[in-house]
Amino acid sequence: MTTKFSIGFLPLVDAALPILAHVHGFAADEGLSLELVKDVSWATVLDRLLYGHTDAAHMVAPLAIATTLGRGRPAQPLSAPFVLGLNGNAITLKSDLAARVAPEGALGDPAAVGAALREIAMERKAAGHPLCFGVVHRYSSHNYMLRYWLSACGIRPDEDVEISTVPPPFCADALEAGDVDGICVGEPWNSVAVERGAGTIVLATAQVWRRGVEKVLAMRESVMEERRGEVEALIRALHRAARQFVDPEALVTNAAILARSEYLDADVNLIQRALGDRLLLHKGGEPIHFPDFMFQYREAANFPWVSQAQWLYSQMLRWDRTPYDAGDEAKVARVFRPDVYRSALTGTDAPLPGASSKVEGSLHQPMVVGTQQGLITLEKNAFFDGRIFDPHDLAGYLARDAYAK
Repeated sequence: MTTKFSIGFLPLVDAALPILAHVHGFAADEGLSLELVKDVSWATVLDRLLYGHTDAAHMVAPLAIATTLGRGRPAQPLSAPFVLGLNGNAITLKSDLAARVAPEGALGDPAAVGAALREIAMERKAAGHPLCFGVVHRYSSHNYMLRYWLSACGIRPDEDVEISTVPPPFCADALEAGDVDGICVGEPWNSVAVERGAGTIVLATAQVWRRGVEKVLAMRESVMEERRGEVEALIRALHRAARQFVDPEALVTNAAILARSEYLDADVNLIQRALGDRLLLHKGGEPIHFPDFMFQYREAANFPWVSQAQWLYSQMLRWDRTPYDAGDEAKVARVFRPDVYRSALTGTDAPLPGASSKVEGSLHQPMVVGTQQGLITLEKNAFFDGRIFDPHDLAGYLARDAYAK
C-alpha cells in the first residue's frame, strides 16, 4: 500500500532530490507516491503549503524560519527535517558592469570584486541612479548572502544600493530588460542570462560562505507530527536520491530527467553543466570547473544543523532591523529538526553527526568529527571575510556586527 505525499517546488536544479526520488522509484520503495507541484514563485509555494494544497515543499531555508516567526504574515510553525542542498547560487551582473569589477574568464575574488563594485555603487548613488540587484525572495539565502557580501565590502544594502524581489524564472528577463543591474539566483537561471548575453557570472555564493545552507524540505509542524512515519520514509528516499545525485555515471540521465517540461523545462545542457559543477561565466567563453558548486551529499550535507538556522536568524534580525529575542531564537532552533533526520536514518549506512550544532566558518582544513554512526570528515566552511559564527553567542555575534551600523 502506498501513501500519497505532495511536494511543491520551483524549477531549479536544487529541486532535484524530490524529483529524482520520485522518478527513480526511491520513494515508491518506501511506500510513498510523490505528487510534485511546480510553481513560479516562493510566495505561491508557501501559500500552497500553508493552506494544505501540498504536504511539503522545496523551500529557501530562511522562509521556513520567517514563517515560523510570523514575519510578514501570521505565524505558522514549520519544520525542516532535511536539507536539500548547500550553495548552488551565483551572482550575475550586467556584462558591462562585470567587466569593470571582475577578471575576464574567471570568477573574481569576493573582496576584490566588492571593492571595485563599491566605487561604482557610490558613483551611481551620487548620480541619483543607484545600482539595483534582484533576489528571489526577501527571506532567501540569496538575499542574505548578497547582503553579507556587499556590507562586508563597505556597500550598505538599502542605502547605497537597492535590492528587489524577482522570482527565479524571471531573473534573466529582469537582467536582460535592464530592470536590475545584477541577480543572485540558483541554476539554471544564471546560465540562461549568460546564454542570452544578458549578463556575466562574477561570483558563486559558495565563495561568500563555503558551506552555506540553501534549500530545505519544509512542512507544517503539525503535518510532520501527524505523519511522522511517512516523513521518515521520505527522508530515507531523499537520502538515496542525494547519494545517486552525486554519482558521475548518473549525471546525464539525471539532467535529462530534470530538463523535462513537468520539472525544470530548461535546456538539458545548462542543467548538465550545473550538475557537473561547471559554469559558463560569459557568452562565447569556455565553462570553468568550480568544485562543490552544487553540494548535496558529502559531509552530512543533508543534515539540518541547528547552527545554520541560527545564522540565518542572525541575518534576519540584521536586515529586518529588529532586536534579538531569546524566545524567537528558541523557535528558530526548533525549525531545523535533526532529531527527525536521525530517527529516519539510524541503523542505515548514512553517516550521522554526533552533535546537532557546530561553529560555522571555523574550518580551514579537513577535520574528522565525532559521529553517532559512520565516519564524517568536514572540509573548509569559511566565510570570505574570516568571520566565525558561534551559535552559543548569537547575541554577541550581532553586537559585534560593525557592518550593519
